[in-house]
Formats: sequence, structure tokens, C-alpha cells
Amino acid sequence: MVFSKSSFTLGNFRAIYLVFLCCIGSFLFAYDTGIVGGVLTLASFEKDFRYSKKAATNVNSNCVSILQAGAFFGCFLIWPITARFGRRLSIVLSSLVFCLGGILQVVNTHSIGCFYAGRIISGFGVGAATVLVPMFSAEMAPKNMRGQLGSCFQLFFALGVCTSYWVNYGVQKHIKSSTLQWQVPIGLQLVPGGILGLGMLLVKESVRWLAKKGRNDEAWNNLVWVRGGDGPEVQAEFEEIQQGLEEEFRATEGVTWKELLLPANRFRVFVIISMQLGVQLTGNTSLAYYAPQIFAAVGAGQSTLLVTGFFGVVKVVAVSTFCLFIVGRIGRKTAFMGGAAAMGSFMLAIAIIVAKDPPSGKITSPAIAAIIMVYAEAASYNFSWGPVSWLYMGEIFPTRIREFGIAIGAAAQWLFNFMLSQITPHAVKNLGWKTFLMFSIFNYALVVYAFFVLKETQGKSLEEMEAVFGSRETAVDSEAIRAKIERQANGKANAEYEVAHVN
Repeated sequence: MVFSKSSFTLGNFRAIYLVFLCCIGSFLFAYDTGIVGGVLTLASFEKDFRYSKKAATNVNSNCVSILQAGAFFGCFLIWPITARFGRRLSIVLSSLVFCLGGILQVVNTHSIGCFYAGRIISGFGVGAATVLVPMFSAEMAPKNMRGQLGSCFQLFFALGVCTSYWVNYGVQKHIKSSTLQWQVPIGLQLVPGGILGLGMLLVKESVRWLAKKGRNDEAWNNLVWVRGGDGPEVQAEFEEIQQGLEEEFRATEGVTWKELLLPANRFRVFVIISMQLGVQLTGNTSLAYYAPQIFAAVGAGQSTLLVTGFFGVVKVVAVSTFCLFIVGRIGRKTAFMGGAAAMGSFMLAIAIIVAKDPPSGKITSPAIAAIIMVYAEAASYNFSWGPVSWLYMGEIFPTRIREFGIAIGAAAQWLFNFMLSQITPHAVKNLGWKTFLMFSIFNYALVVYAFFVLKETQGKSLEEMEAVFGSRETAVDSEAIRAKIERQANGKANAEYEVAHVN
């Protein structure tokens, strides 16, 4: 049956709805990332949770980093759940967990320990969702929309951070110092969290997960639903999914963690872990979480949250420009090296400006220059290490160990995120302008790292990628593993044959 106009429109509508839900998930992670830094600057929050100015630095680092710790464990805890119960219900569960943590945060318990507990619980939900949402979108989105989905996912992340900054600015300007002043920005995170969970109740289970479980009739019906019809294109797509799963099964049969220790794979694991550390050492995670404190340190004075709001706008514009015009035009190594060099230079400029003209509580010409340098540094990150690191992580692993590799990369991201979240507020308080010098040195070191360690992967096929990473030994060892599996299978078959004939 050929698509009718109505079924085609229905399929488009459902695909767009699916993309919207996945982007809401991205927006949620980002909003939660950006909102806490501003809330922690509010005197009303400090008053309600009854901690002293002296304890503020520890509270700041704990409020941010414990969510990362929860997310780290959430990444792993969700795997057996989604493997058994599917993507859809797992996303609903992660949304529910996130919202429970959000409720604990928004209730004025006067206990910072209770607020910490809410952050940890929300972290479990965020970590699980960061694994599930990209997985679900990749398995359900039409091929012709996957590129747009990837771009929209990154764009909505930037929009979520930007929104959080402006919400913080709005409550500071328009709500008097009270419990409501911090409850509004914290409570608003329940909106995208709830939309993600409730929205998932109106979609079907992942076609690919069902097919992988052998539930082909359900998989076919769900594919017909999400595509809005059962035409030849849908039939061809379903056959392609089945063939892809068969090929994946052949490629991953007998795979174990031990294969990560083969020489070329060992190098890939080293690259992915060190690259995720590099992402954090650029200083941009610290800028995202503690933007108000950072801008206060460079001299934004009473305009800290307003300046932070425009910081969010800069990030949205930068990542949009990169996704639309740059991503396919430059190599991965060029992006990594150029981005790190630019960020190192801007961080060095910030350090020099702040060292020569320390913040005075008022906006001065040097303070404006420092703020512009922070904006330029953030734009450089969103042209390079921000989006390209995730792209690179998905490219370098062969099919046989790709899930293992990406899991290690995601876990490393949350672990290093946690570490830098703990360190940054103490560094800003104790080192002042030297914090920016520290990040400058890190960025210049990353130029050297990218030149000598990272391989160029742009435009490479899977076969070419194996050659790029010197995987000849891996290929030989993998063939030996597969041959061993075949020998075991043949031996078992021969034994069964002999038993059958003896009987």
C-alpha cells in the first residue's frame, strides 16, 4: 500500500512529536544543570536552609556534584531495567524518579541534607534519561530526520541552560527575597520532567527493542504506528531493521569485556576516557554550573544574573551556528585543536584582566572586557569540544564493542563532571584569577594532546576506521574469537548428532 496524503501527514506528525519529546529530555538535563548555580546565589535560599556564609562554598559544590554522582550510578542501574522492560517504560520510570527528587528539593524542609537527598534522587533520573532518550530516539526516528534530531538535541540543551539563566534573573528582579524566590526556578524543572514521562505514555515501544526480543508482530505494528502507514517504504525499513539486528548479533556473538584489553581497543578506551577528562578541563562545565559565581569573580557586580542570561544566549547561537554551518566542513582534530587553542587564549586573557583590575563590585571597562572573553570562550567550546566530543565517541568503536565503549565514555563524563563540580567553587574562592590561568594551561595542554593522541575520523568508513586505529591485531584476535565460537558450536552439533544416531 502506498502512503496516502493523510497517512503521510500522520507519520510526519508522530515523528515530529517523537523528536519533540526527545528534545524535551535534552532541555530537562540542561535546565537542571544551569538552574542551581543561580539559586545558590539567592539570600533567601541561604536563609531557608540555615547555613552560614562560611559554609556556602561547600554547599555550592555539594549541591551540584551530588547530582552528578547520582547520574553516574543512574547510567548503570538503568541498563538491566531497559533491557528487560524496554525503553518507553524505563523513560517513564526515570522521569518519575527525577520528579520525586525535584519535589524533595522544592519543599522548604529547612534541611540542606534533605535538599541533597533530592538532588541525588534527581541525579538517578537524569543519568538514566541521558542513556535512554538518545537510545530511544535513534531507534525510532525516521532516517531522514536523524540528522535534524541530533542537531535539535544539542540545540535544546543550549536552550535549557539559557532558560535556566533567565529564570534565575527573573526571580531575582521580580520576586522579593522569600521562599517563593528559590522555589519557582527549582519547581519549574518538574514541568519538562513531567512532560517527558507523560508524553512517553502516548507513544509506542521501541521497534528495534521489540525486534531484538523476537516480538516481531508488535515491532511491525509499532513501526506502522510511528510511520503513519504500512507502505512499501515501511516494509523495507522493517526488513532493514531485522537484517541489521542479525548482522549485529553475528558481529557481537560471544563478545566480552576482555576484548577491550586488545591493543587497539585498549587505545580506544584510553582515548575516550582521556577525552572526557579533557572536556571537563576546558573549564566549560564549571562555567555552566557556576556561571553567576564566575561572572561575579570577573567583575559583573550587581548585574551578575543579567550577564549570565546573555551568556546562555551566546551558547545557543554558537551551537546553532556549528550544527548548521560548521560540523561537516572541518575535521575532528582541527575542531579539537583549534577550539582548545582559542579557549586557552581567552582564559589567559581573562586571568590577565582580572589580575590587573580585580572586581570592585561595579561594572568597569576591564570587567566588560573579561565578560566578553568569557562569552568568546563559551562560543569556542560550542564550536569544538562540546558537540564534537560526543560525535567522536560514537565513531571510534567497532560494532562489536560499541555499547561497551559508549557506556565507559558516558560514565567517565559523569565521573569527571562530579570531580570538577567539587573543585570549581573552592578554586574560584581560593585562587581567584589564578583559576582562569589554570584552565588556560589545561586548554593549551589539550592542543598538544589532540595533536599527538586523537585520530582524524571525519568521513571514514568502519573499515577505514579500523585502519586508522591500527586494529589489524584486533581484527586477527576477533577472528580467532569467532573461530573459537564456531568450533564450539560445531563440536556441540557433532556431539548432538552422534547422540541422536546412537539412540
